[in-house]
Amino acid sequence: MNLKNTLKEILIILGIDATKNVKYDRLTRKILQTTLKTNSNCIDIGCHKGEILALMIQYAPNGKHFAFEPIPALNKKLQQKFSDRANIYPYALAEKSGNSTFNWVKNAPAYSGLKKRKYDISNPKIEKIDVEIRTLNEIIPDDVKIDFIKIDVEGAELGVLKGASRVLQNQPTVLFEFGLGASDYYNTQPEDIFKLFNNHQLNIYTLDDYVHNKMPLTLQRFKDYYSNNTEYYFIASK
Repeated sequence: MNLKNTLKEILIILGIDATKNVKYDRLTRKILQTTLKTNSNCIDIGCHKGEILALMIQYAPNGKHFAFEPIPALNKKLQQKFSDRANIYPYALAEKSGNSTFNWVKNAPAYSGLKKRKYDISNPKIEKIDVEIRTLNEIIPDDVKIDFIKIDVEGAELGVLKGASRVLQNQPTVLFEFGLGASDYYNTQPEDIFKLFNNHQLNIYTLDDYVHNKMPLTLQRFKDYYSNNTEYYFIASK
């Protein structure tokens, strides 16, 4: 663990939200710890380095876990670290299967995605790579009930969700990123996300509201958070 991650871990343990991302990390850990059972089945979409996948395995050691990461170098490391405890796939996910180019931001891999987006770094070094696109409906077996999904795909959330219609029928808890600077590059509006979850009888919460058992968001509040860019991680739950 490098110095940056060590410092973040200390802040999380102490409950000190030095940045919004540290707060999100702390709340995510709390949500996983309190929501998952030992046999919960989980999906990590945009697995990156596997921090969330590791927590899924920790809190649900008897569950079936599925992870998706299309960047070859990251996927290889995930395979080496987790292949005995999770199914690791090299696919990008969307509404329909196929093939596409993928923008790998080499000096900031967390910003990588099917489309270019706003980058909060100077001089992003982008390499276009070819990836295979699949849908969750195709990958997840019919007899596996998914309990928890995390989606961090830099704006492509709606496509992932549309390709997961069957999986969502079991009303899993969904942790997802949705914010200006990413989702708008896919022409996705808050109404689109809100309606899709509503069709599956899932409510949307901020992470903090969910942890403190507050009321779900109305469409207007969800739209306000989006337009003001004051929140960009949310939970959908029944």
